[in-house]
Amino acid sequence: MGDVVSYGREGAIAVLTIDNPPVNALNVIVRRCLAEGIARANADEGAEAIVIAGAGRTFPAGADIREFGKPPQTPSLPEVCQAIEDSAKPVVAALHGTALGGGFEVALAAHARVAAPDARVGLPEITLGILPGAGGTQRLPRLIGAEPSLAIMLSGRPVRADRAQALGVVDVVANGDLLEEAIDEVTAIAEGRRSFRRSSEATRGFSDPMAYQDQIQAARITAKANPVPAAAKIVDCVEAAQLLPFEAGLAFERAAFEEALRSPQANALRYMFLAERRAAKPGTPKGTALRHLTRALVIGAGTMGTGIATALLDAGLQVTLTDRTANDAEIGRDRITGSYDRAVSRQKLGNKTRDERLGRLNLGVGLDGVKTADLVIEAVVEDMEVKKAVLAEVGAGAKRGAVFASNTSYLDINALADATGRPADVLGLHFFSPAHRMRLLEVVVTDRTADDVVATGFALAKRMGKQPVRTGVANGFIGNAVLAAYQHAADLTLLDGASPYDIDDAMRAYGFPLGPYEGLDLVGLDISWTRRKRLAGTRDPALRYLALGDRLCEAGRFGQKTGRGYYRYSEGSRTGRRDDQVLMWLNEERARHGTTARNVSRDEIQERCVAAMMNAGARLVADRVAIRPSDVDVVMVHGYSFPRWRGGPMKAAQIDGVLHLYNRLRALAKKDAFWLPHPLVLEATKTAAGFEGVV
Repeated sequence: MGDVVSYGREGAIAVLTIDNPPVNALNVIVRRCLAEGIARANADEGAEAIVIAGAGRTFPAGADIREFGKPPQTPSLPEVCQAIEDSAKPVVAALHGTALGGGFEVALAAHARVAAPDARVGLPEITLGILPGAGGTQRLPRLIGAEPSLAIMLSGRPVRADRAQALGVVDVVANGDLLEEAIDEVTAIAEGRRSFRRSSEATRGFSDPMAYQDQIQAARITAKANPVPAAAKIVDCVEAAQLLPFEAGLAFERAAFEEALRSPQANALRYMFLAERRAAKPGTPKGTALRHLTRALVIGAGTMGTGIATALLDAGLQVTLTDRTANDAEIGRDRITGSYDRAVSRQKLGNKTRDERLGRLNLGVGLDGVKTADLVIEAVVEDMEVKKAVLAEVGAGAKRGAVFASNTSYLDINALADATGRPADVLGLHFFSPAHRMRLLEVVVTDRTADDVVATGFALAKRMGKQPVRTGVANGFIGNAVLAAYQHAADLTLLDGASPYDIDDAMRAYGFPLGPYEGLDLVGLDISWTRRKRLAGTRDPALRYLALGDRLCEAGRFGQKTGRGYYRYSEGSRTGRRDDQVLMWLNEERARHGTTARNVSRDEIQERCVAAMMNAGARLVADRVAIRPSDVDVVMVHGYSFPRWRGGPMKAAQIDGVLHLYNRLRALAKKDAFWLPHPLVLEATKTAAGFEGVV
């Protein structure tokens, strides 16, 4: 059987233990050994029943995603699950950790399930653009009905053991030793004290056929709005569970699985799953030691500083939050307390946890706490001289071995690092607002950041539950550099004839929750205006520049907070109405540039914006600001709401055709040099793998 599935006996019970760290993924070797183990147990005259368990931290947490899209290898997971269900001897699954996807389908094929109290079960395949393909859509509804089955599969969220027991999918939640209780359960089945139930023969989920169909129809309406085709296919499969014999339902499910697997959405979602894991690696030598982080100092108690402090408290650190005055620091503490109180009221946090976290928060003024801090993060105003002055004091006052970080969004961190006098200790930690909720963290590595500081930054990101991405020093790093290209592409498209409302509609249709101009209104037009004024002297006069945003700000229209921006807002409303005044100013801008407006289609708007982001990403990769193209995609998905199911701008370009976008850029570049395609884009046109094939 091999090392990945061991065969043992506990009296008359055969115990198959899956041991394929780190998450016991069900690759072909595990599947083969598991099938052999079931056959061996059935041939073992001394074995009366079988327990399937997982070694290490979890029961199988899913299939091996690296096998998706490759030629199938036998036995397939459906074949293994069928062998488990067809076993003449009863089989019980002992669940701990996360029994997800294919792991949960293995458990569903067993004749009963015993779970540790902290176990979680689920079918998250929708997050990869696919659906359960080893009987999950057929067995689960038979056990618990349509509505809870659809909720589990369409959300992809795991279910706690106690909830799974209440639904009827887990038979026993263990009070003591999991394996012992699984053995007790399977012994009771073998001795006839518990019923021998095959999931394929279960009927409880079909007890109210009319309600089952009503739930199917309601789910179908919701699934139609999901851009991932697998959602509608899941609903079809759950309906098939009621209408078709089990074997026919399995065939129906498998055909739907194979079709979903070939979809571009599944391609993009699998890519993003792997891209996130690559991006989470710090790029430092293996075994690099970490610096010890227990005490943190956050300088600046504004919105960003308090969000960072909250994230650090959530990660278990002692945090000192300071500002220029004690009153400013107290206002910051009130923000943090209010955030935790809201989490408690929504039952996302317990009172005890809130109080424990707040108990690790201290307040100060200036650099109070700098001498004992292991980590110092400055979150002061986005001004180079102010930040330099603060970091110079930090460098002079902090203890040896402390890590220094700046939360700047655009400024040169090499220059900030030099200001400390200890540049090897400095990196950028670019949080996204709100810092305690947004998952993305750009870890900015300077020319002289020490490897152990980089590794420590990535370890801290993991403690905070963040998705880290390594980036080099550049104006805007990865995310804001690509965002600037997106915004400029949109502005040039306004000059050529589209309205802000056309562009917002087009990009929402593409999959963004907000269009670029809605987004500017939301965050405040004055923020980008400040940056434009700071960079005005560096602007290339040969490039067209749309001053519409400047005119809005000069008129005091800063977006939602002033009730006017690109849209008009009624008092207390976040829903904007189109504004003829904006269109009038836009026409004046076109006249100033000598541009005649033309109709710009939705497809062209989308292609322009994506091509601009792709082109900016290519430049960042070529300049080694981004290590790999997929890092650009991770940043844009997690920080800027690029639709995950499209995979980010670099992957979207590969799926839609890099050559097509390259030709679009070349045509546009005849009018404006902004659109000139980077040489790396041309290289990416020469391979079906796009940017993945040239870097």
